[in-house]
Amino acid sequence: MRKRVRELGVKIGTLATGARNMISDVPGVTVGHVTKYEDPDNEICIRTGVTAVLPHQGNLFQQKVPAASFVLNGFGKTAGLVQVEELGMIESPIMLTNTFQVGTVWQGTLSYMLEQNPEAGDTTGSLNVVVGECNDMYLNDARVQRLKNNDAVQAIEAAEADIEEGAVGAGTGMMCYQYKGGIGTSSRKVKDGYTIGALVVSNFGKREELEAARYQKDEMDPSDIPDGSIMMIVATDAPVSDRQLKRIARRAPIGLARTGSRVHHGSGDVVIAFSNAYTLPHNEQGDYLEKQALIRDDSQVMNELFLGVEEAIEESILNSLTKAQTMKGRKGRVVEGIPYSLFESP
Repeated sequence: MRKRVRELGVKIGTLATGARNMISDVPGVTVGHVTKYEDPDNEICIRTGVTAVLPHQGNLFQQKVPAASFVLNGFGKTAGLVQVEELGMIESPIMLTNTFQVGTVWQGTLSYMLEQNPEAGDTTGSLNVVVGECNDMYLNDARVQRLKNNDAVQAIEAAEADIEEGAVGAGTGMMCYQYKGGIGTSSRKVKDGYTIGALVVSNFGKREELEAARYQKDEMDPSDIPDGSIMMIVATDAPVSDRQLKRIARRAPIGLARTGSRVHHGSGDVVIAFSNAYTLPHNEQGDYLEKQALIRDDSQVMNELFLGVEEAIEESILNSLTKAQTMKGRKGRVVEGIPYSLFESP
């Protein structure tokens, strides 16, 4: 069984973690995976999946959450972020998958949401499904498009607070710093009892960039490895606005940079942040929403949220590395799980 980075004696940052040290330490947040792992058959090798992040346990279309996104580098194929940016809210599970199956996962999630909300597209408006992606084609035969619509539904229905990390779900075929990457998560407690958590799909970087491996000999030929991407999901139960969530999202890349990333041309580096401290009702009557008391921008709580997201992103990335096992994929390619010796004190 592969270990999380703290189990190797590495402590990231100064803030305390939540009880699980996962994004699900934010009350109500759950995560589900569907993993597609098929050994080569007729020269087809499948290493892919889908991951669902649920901001709360209610009906997300009826009770939307304030949200924001931030694109550090836009070499990506996300769905739904235009409306998130315009309206500052999310009304579906946040779905993660591979580059070529954004449409499949979008369609499956849409079907799930329509079944939950028969009035959508009929007596009320449309709904906005959010999907993010990374490119797993180094290990996965992405052209085969093995995921089906129902895999998105299964990931949503499998969501729970105990989150599996490493080469699972959307992280199955991903690689990070030319080691095996995938799903990683972490959390931090901040002032006044609030929590901020992160979940990443790590799929980026060259080996010489990784801080822990900076002085190791690079023995892997990077010539046929795509620049990759990272999806960063941030959750909190602190009462903040969508504008403040944008500020929090902009701090997530600091955690990314701490691990060594240089943000390559072909990397899609995207942050999606939400708060479930309050919801925005779909069927609110009248022209005004009830006023929500929000944290002040100049408060110590806000500063700790900034620090917390930086630390949680950094630790999530390292967890995605230390939990992922060596994997053989298409064309006989082998991507090594990161050696734990890199984290030993000199």
